This record gives sequence, structure tokens and C-alpha cells, in this order.
Amino acid sequence: MKLLLDLMPSFFEFRLPLVAAILITLVSLYAGYLRFKAFSMHGKKLPPGSQGFPLIGETISFLKAQKQDKTAEWIKDRVEKYGPVFKTSLMGSQVVLMIGQAGNKFVFGKNDAIASNLILPSAILLGKQSLFEVEGGRHKLLRGAMMNFLKVENVQKLVVEMDSVVKQQVYKELKGKDMLHFVTLMKKLTFKVTCSLLFGLPEGRETDLLFEDFTIVLPGTWAIPLDIPGTIFWKACQARGRISKMFSNLIKTRKLEMEEGKTNFREDIVSNLINVRDEEGNPLSTEVIIDNLITLVIASHDTTAILLSLFVRYLSKDTNVYNKVLKEQAEAAKLGLESDSKLKWSKLQSMKYTWRVAQEIMRLTPPISGNFKTTIKDTSFGGFDIPKGWRVFWFAPATHVDETIFEEPEKFDPSRFESLSKSVLPYTYIPFGAGHRVCPGNEFARCEVLLIIHYLITNYLWTPMIPDEPITRDPMPYPAMGFPVKLQQRKNLSISTT
Repeated sequence: MKLLLDLMPSFFEFRLPLVAAILITLVSLYAGYLRFKAFSMHGKKLPPGSQGFPLIGETISFLKAQKQDKTAEWIKDRVEKYGPVFKTSLMGSQVVLMIGQAGNKFVFGKNDAIASNLILPSAILLGKQSLFEVEGGRHKLLRGAMMNFLKVENVQKLVVEMDSVVKQQVYKELKGKDMLHFVTLMKKLTFKVTCSLLFGLPEGRETDLLFEDFTIVLPGTWAIPLDIPGTIFWKACQARGRISKMFSNLIKTRKLEMEEGKTNFREDIVSNLINVRDEEGNPLSTEVIIDNLITLVIASHDTTAILLSLFVRYLSKDTNVYNKVLKEQAEAAKLGLESDSKLKWSKLQSMKYTWRVAQEIMRLTPPISGNFKTTIKDTSFGGFDIPKGWRVFWFAPATHVDETIFEEPEKFDPSRFESLSKSVLPYTYIPFGAGHRVCPGNEFARCEVLLIIHYLITNYLWTPMIPDEPITRDPMPYPAMGFPVKLQQRKNLSISTT
């Protein structure tokens, strides 16, 4: 022990100069990097704004605002200080935020300077071959494959099966329950619909494990990308690895079934991507298919679960809207139980008010309030230069609650979406994106939402256990406590629908 104590001073005497040298080197390298960046920006008129702290920029304050559902306030503070176009530094990237219809059009319109490349943590977890990471012909090929499967005609064919899956899952998950958390329920329901209809996966332990891993991956897409054991990002990467292994086995099995000519499976997004050929006639690699299956789940499943959670939460708060939705759904229930897809489709088309309520919820609390894209060449907007490689951030609430676009924007009013004469201006209502970058799965999501609401409201009653439960974002908006409710089965539909 005495020997160890005698050695310690000399040990630290040896280590301290080494640590100092490393720190000096790192500081010098960072200073050199800043000088290089300043030189490369010479002559450019960059937007005003603050880059925050070295390396981390304003990431911490931004993520804190996200968690507290105060992103709008975070952005408003900077808009008031710098104007509707300003720069910052987030998640290790130089970022320009642009607010308003013109900014949305710049991001979502036909702009060859803008690409869909994601911030680092999202890019790693979705994969380098994700639809959001590739450009040009490969992007067109992948987007075309997804849109071909998710187009309205195909969704109409799927509606009978979707109706059956939703009905079965709602009854199964709620059987014997008198209390539950609606957020968990909605995540389970939408995930099982996705697995069944898009991937052809049956219920079972494997699907349950897949669901657990996706709930770990999602928070990592906006986490600080530290791949250190115990961090959110590290856990997400580990879960991503397990998901990749499971999807790899699924693709292998599906290819074998297709090669053997088996006909006991319905065409789904997996077989659709397996059949895709590029311009040279080559199939997509397993890595490409895996990256895009993960992308599809993250881009669709959680956003739909959010909308449904916010929907049932709002129905609990507004008796008038609740009764109108219930009346419409009771009338839809009278259309019969026929299995014909055209009849089922007609049933969904009759739920016009219910969908307008969903649209208004997405206006006030869009599931994805904003995201990053990337400049792939030098460009400009609003009189400012935006260098190649910078991120561009769009923010939906900026136009969704703009009183020059929506009259009385803070008021909940589904009639805004009632007729074409009241339709909103292009690039102002963007819960599904806009232009040629609009979400390819929006019709699938619409049908899923309407069916789940239908079977919930016509069969169950619920009472919130935390009436004024706040919203948190992680990174998407959910009731902070998971929206716990007391539940009871509805005995009849002799309603307060008058």
C-alpha cells in the first residue's frame, strides 16, 4: 500500500502534462477548424443568429424545449431577435431555420438544392440507404416502390383486411380492462396493423420484441449521438441491430417463398421491395430493404399513434365534438358488416367529420412539428446565402397558427377543412409534408385512424384520470403520463347523438 501511495505522485506528474498536451491539441484543432470555416464563408451573406457553444451549439436548449413541448417558444424568441430566417447550430450541424409559407415551399417544392438527408443520429439509425438519405435515381426508385404499394387503389383493396385486423386487435387489447394507458394502446394497435398489412408478420413473441425495440430506437433519432454504453443513442443502436437481424431473416424467408412459388402469402411491402429492379436490372440489396423497412415504420407507425392519442384526448375534453363524432360513427356502423372492399371503402368515406377533427388536431399539434433537410449545393433564401452542406429546418406550427392563413388560429374548428372553398393555401398546412415530398402513406394512415376511432367510440366509454395532463415531446408529442383512463364497455348506441 505504501508503495502504491509513493508511486501516485509520480503517476500524476507523468499524466498531467499528457492531458494538458491533448487538451491544447484539441483546442488548437478546433480553433483551426473555426478559422477554416470563417475563411470558407468569406463573402457570403449568412442569416443572422447564434451558433451557441462550441461543438454542441444550441442543441441542449433546443432538446429541452422539445421535451417540454416549447419548441414554438424557442423558435419565436429567435424570430423576434433575428427575423424569420436565422442560423443556429444543432446536433453537430450548421442549421438555417426559415419560417412561413415561402420557407415551406423552399423546402418541399421542386428545389434541386435541397435533399432529405437527416441529422446524424437519425441517419445512423434509419440507415445510409434509407429513402431519406439517398438522392437522384435511387431516391426516385425507392419512393416509387413505396408509393406504388401505398397508392389509393391498393389501400382500397387492403381496407377489408385492415378493418378485420383493427377490430380484432381493439377487442383483444381492451378485453376485461377497466383502466389503461391510451398512448401504449395506440402504439400497440398501429404497430400490429403495420406488421400485419405491410410486412405480413403474424402475432407472436417475435412481433412483440420488434415493437419493444422500435420504442427504444425512436428517442435515439433525436438524441445526442454518443455511442457510449448507457446513453439513449447507444441503446437505440443496439435495438437497431436486433431489428436488422429480424428483418434480414424475414427477407430471406420471403425470398425463398417467392422462389418456390408459394402462394400462401399476400403481396406486401417486403415482397414489393424484393421485386424492385434498378435501371440496370439489379435487385435491391438486403441492406437497402432493411433500411427502408425501418424508415417506413419510424415514419408511419408512431405518427399515427400520436394522432390517435391526441384524438381520444381531445374527445374527452370537448363534449360537442365527441357527440358529433359518435353520431357519425353510429351511422357508419349501420352501413352493415359486408366484407366487400367497395362497401368498406364507402363506410370510411362517410366519416367526413371525424377526419376533419383529425385534420384540425394535426393543425394545432402536428405529430411531426418540424425536421431537417440538407443543402446539396450553395443556395439562397430570403436574401441570405445558405452554403452547401448546411441543414435547413422547417417548422409546421409557424403557418398552422398564423392568423393571416387561419382565422382565429387558436380556436378548434374542424369546419376549416369542410369544403374546397375553405381549403388552405399550398405549403401552409403540412402535417404530411407538401408538394412532391408529401408522405406516401397518408391514405393508409387516414384509413387506419378512422377504423380505430370507429371501433373505440362505438364500443367503449373512457374517462381521463389526469384531466389536464400536459404534452411532452420525445421527440414527438404525447400526453406526458401516457393518458391513463378509466374504461368501460358501451352497452348500446342509443346515444347522446342528437
